[in-house]
Order: sequence, then structure tokens, then C-alpha cells
Amino acid sequence: MTTVLALLIFVASYVLIMTEKWNRALVALAGGVLLLMTKVYKWEEAFGFIDWETVALLFSMMVLVSITKKTGIFTFMAIRLAQLVKGRPVPLLAVTAVFTAVGSAFLDNVTTVLLFVPVLLSLIERLQLPAFPYLLTTIFSSNIGGTATLIGDPPNIMIGQAVEHFSFLSFMYHLGPVVVIIFLLTLTFIIMRFGSKLNYNPELARELMNMDAMEHLKVSRLLFQSLSVLVLTIIGFMMHPFIHMDITTIAVSGALLLLFLTDRELDVEHVFQEVEWVTLFFFMGLFMLVGGLETVGVIDELARGMVWISGGDLPITSMVMLWSSGLLSGVVDNIPFVAAMIPVVQELQGYGMMNVDPVWWSLALGACLGGNGTLVGASANVVVAGLAASHNQPISFIKFTLYGFPVLILSLVVSSIYVLLRYLLPFL
Repeated sequence: MTTVLALLIFVASYVLIMTEKWNRALVALAGGVLLLMTKVYKWEEAFGFIDWETVALLFSMMVLVSITKKTGIFTFMAIRLAQLVKGRPVPLLAVTAVFTAVGSAFLDNVTTVLLFVPVLLSLIERLQLPAFPYLLTTIFSSNIGGTATLIGDPPNIMIGQAVEHFSFLSFMYHLGPVVVIIFLLTLTFIIMRFGSKLNYNPELARELMNMDAMEHLKVSRLLFQSLSVLVLTIIGFMMHPFIHMDITTIAVSGALLLLFLTDRELDVEHVFQEVEWVTLFFFMGLFMLVGGLETVGVIDELARGMVWISGGDLPITSMVMLWSSGLLSGVVDNIPFVAAMIPVVQELQGYGMMNVDPVWWSLALGACLGGNGTLVGASANVVVAGLAASHNQPISFIKFTLYGFPVLILSLVVSSIYVLLRYLLPFL
């Protein structure tokens, strides 16, 4: 009976999160509380299921970016990039893609689109260009770029915290090459599809060139402090294997240092108010929901089922994980899926699979790239859609899917070839 209750609560919560009728953090936390009320587990067990390292890492990055954006550096960079290509539509599309991908790799994709999309919408409105190609490019690039690093996409953060020997550099080394290939192919597809529809207006471009980007940049001590600490934190991530300090400690240290340095200029309470608490509480509720499945043994059964399907064969298991995570993440938010799959992969080692690293990389690729499949496939997609709607540029779910699904299939095909050639060839 307990197993049925845990499954019903998990599925019901999942469906409500997908429909977005209620706030997803509220739904996830309500599901966790229902598991407590039905005595699936106790409070001390519920807190044990929450991955506090992931929550602390996300919180720290939010604090760092919240302070840094007050300097106007991100708006300044966006305007300068548009001026660099002289307001030409196709180069602007390419610059948008590169800026979003790089930002998503080193800041996380949700934060990047929150900072960049309002500026982008203002620029394309000024140039009288259609918004959809640029918004589509932003979403695709944020999910692809976020795949490359440990902090780029929430699924990677969760995987990185679950596997001790995975470092910041590990993700760049293992996922970076295929991400670059997929990014270039996707950008080529978008330019071929929309390039001819983006008309260049020399007069409007001249107005853009006359804009003073420095007006948006607040050159002050805060600018140098925030940029210095942000860069030091990212360097710390890269040096993680050598300094023997976990990335959460590095991120928390960076956030605290910047808060101390800017205490006189900024109110700490105001900085904390700008943290995306909804996202953090969503993660907490999610971990509690998955903990319920783990308690009643559903996770163990999923692991057994995967071993049974693959016959314990590593290449088959990796391909099953890549395609199932990719296709399912295209339909539902990838965060709940990865939260459910992490304990499954961990259980595989108990069934004789000693080297499950290819399975982890398959999960990361499938979940992050799968977010491009539909408008609800990743948190960044939902954020961009919301920002676009608030600027009277709504994105249709069906219209997005017509472009997103082909990009998803292309990404999974390229990822399959990459995983097979790099990790699985000796096992075939």
C-alpha cells in the first residue's frame, strides 16, 4: 500500500508540474508533505534525501550573479556585441547564439536567459526584426551551452554532486567536444531556415551604432569587486581537482566574499530577496518526492528493469539512457527526470556494472539536450517564453516543437555516435 501511495503522489505531482497550473515549487513541496502525512518516511529521512550541496551551489551562483548584474555589465556586453556586427541580422543571430551558449556554460542557463533576453528583445525591436528566430536561438543555445559544464544546467549540477570523481574540468573534457559540434550544426540549421527572412535596415542599424553602451555600465568599485570574485570563483571550479576543495565550498566562499566586500554599497537583505527562492524550494520538494520512491524500492526496481532490458550490456544501457532521457526530457522538465534517474544509475553498480561513467555522460547529454524538444522541456525554455510573452512576443508551443523536435533528434544522433566512438567501442 505504501508503494502505491508513493507512486500516486509522485505521478500526480509530476503531472501538475507539467501542466503548470500551480507554482511548481508549491506542487513539489506539497508532494513531499503528502509523503510525510502518509508516513512513507519521517522528517529526518526527508531532510536526508535533499541534496543540500546542490541547493547551496545554486544559491551561491544566484547571489554572485545578482550582485554582478547591478553593475550593468551584462547589458553593456549585449549592446557592444550587437554593435560589433553593425546590427546585421544574421551575424546578430550568430552572436546571440555564442553569447548565450558561453554564458550558459559558466553562469547557468536560467540565469543567462534572465539577464540577456530582455536586452535582446529591446535590440531586435529597435532593429524591427522578427523576435521568434532570436528567441529560438537563445533557447537552443542556452540548453546546448549549459550541457558543456558542471554548473551550466541543473541536471549537470545534480549529476556532478552525485558522482564524487566528476569535476568541473571533467564535464568540459567529456562533454565539451560534442557540445561544440551540436552547437555548430544547430546554428547552421537556424541560419538556413531563417536567414533569408531577416531583413537588414541600414538606417535602424546606424541608430544602434550611435547608442552609447557605456551609459548602461556603472564603472565603480562594485564592478571590479563583482567581476574579480566571479572570475576567481570560476577559476576555482576549474582548479577543483588540484586544490582538493569541492565546488560547493568554492561557490559558497565566493558568494560570502562578495557579500562582505559589497556590504557597504548593497543591503544583504535586498540581495537575498533577488535570489530565485522558487527554484531552490522546487529542488527541495523534488528531492523529497524522489526520496519517497527510493524508500519504497521503486528506484531499485527501475535499475533492475534497465539491467533486464540491456542484459547488463554497457553499450545498450548507455544508448537506452541517452535516448530515453532525451525523449522524456523533451516532454517533461529535465530536472525531475534526472532526480529520479540518479539513484537508478547508482544502483546499476550493484548489478555488476563497474564502469558506469558512459551511462552518466549519456544521462547528462540526453537530459540537457532533450530540453530543446518542447517549450516545457527545460527551465530556461519556460523562462524565455515568459519573458517573451511579457514583451508581447508570445511563443507558440506547437510552433516551437516544429523546430525543437528536429534539433533534439539531430542532437541525440550526434551524441549517440560520439558516446559510441569515445566510450563504448571497446565493449562492442
